[in-house]
Amino acid sequence: MELRVLQYFLAVAREQSISGAAESLHLSQPTLSTQLKGMEDELGKQLLIRGTKGSRKVTLTEEGMILRKRAEEILSLVQKTQQEISNSDETIVGDVYIGTGETDIVRLMAKAAKKIQEQYPEIHYHISSGNAEYVLEYLDKGLIDFGLIYGAADPQKYESVPIPFKDTWGVLMRRDSPLARKEYIQPEDLWDKPLIVSHQRSDNPYMSRWLKKDIAKLNVVATYNLVFNASLLVDEGLGYALIFNKLINTNGSNLCFRPLYPQLDAAACIIWKRYQIFSKAAECFLQNLQEILLLDTDAGK
Repeated sequence: MELRVLQYFLAVAREQSISGAAESLHLSQPTLSTQLKGMEDELGKQLLIRGTKGSRKVTLTEEGMILRKRAEEILSLVQKTQQEISNSDETIVGDVYIGTGETDIVRLMAKAAKKIQEQYPEIHYHISSGNAEYVLEYLDKGLIDFGLIYGAADPQKYESVPIPFKDTWGVLMRRDSPLARKEYIQPEDLWDKPLIVSHQRSDNPYMSRWLKKDIAKLNVVATYNLVFNASLLVDEGLGYALIFNKLINTNGSNLCFRPLYPQLDAAACIIWKRYQIFSKAAECFLQNLQEILLLDTDAGK
């Protein structure tokens, strides 16, 4: 299967039209149709459902949707590889790809990037947000260089550097809610309340132990993967959101944050694949990030 034909296929998926894709690719429609039919014959599967005579719209079969996802990943990895090879001379330029959840720890990465910026202004950073499964999947596929996860990483697969401070859990709520009068939130305060929890942590055993109940047995009215969206749900009075501290600026807003008691912390680490061969840009970033982490560790002693 040729990369060129994968690009053709993605163009058709994007345009939802063979004629529209042919125009954008500067190909004749018969040429494009022949290439797509050849791909289907090679795979032994129908990938596209052509429109009826009165419609030119094209939709993807189930196999076509699978191929679309994989084709996007393949072409992204090819582009990343080409950039790394073309930038492998003495000048440090290029891209650094990082996967992380929402956390104030991203500030450490920003500090490292800022420290590098003056000397190497042609290094660019791409931050993508997702849960632990997303980060590990993209690391394994080589689509990101570094990931930030909570808990321990598999030492057989990943190198890791612990973060010298922890995120602290708390509750985001409206200022006019009954629990806003408390300085901190205890487990029993939440047992009868509508809860909004992180999609990636709804099965978190640490949170369940702190709550002294299985989260699934409480009144979970919504889950989220972006804290800003959770804050909108809270602001509309849907419920109480369990989030990390420092993620939502509540000053001057209708919301407030209250920490949990007993305090519940989450330890994180920066990870990358074992035996990873980095681009010069990624290697430079990692070196500076480790120096910053070491300084923060020493400052905390």
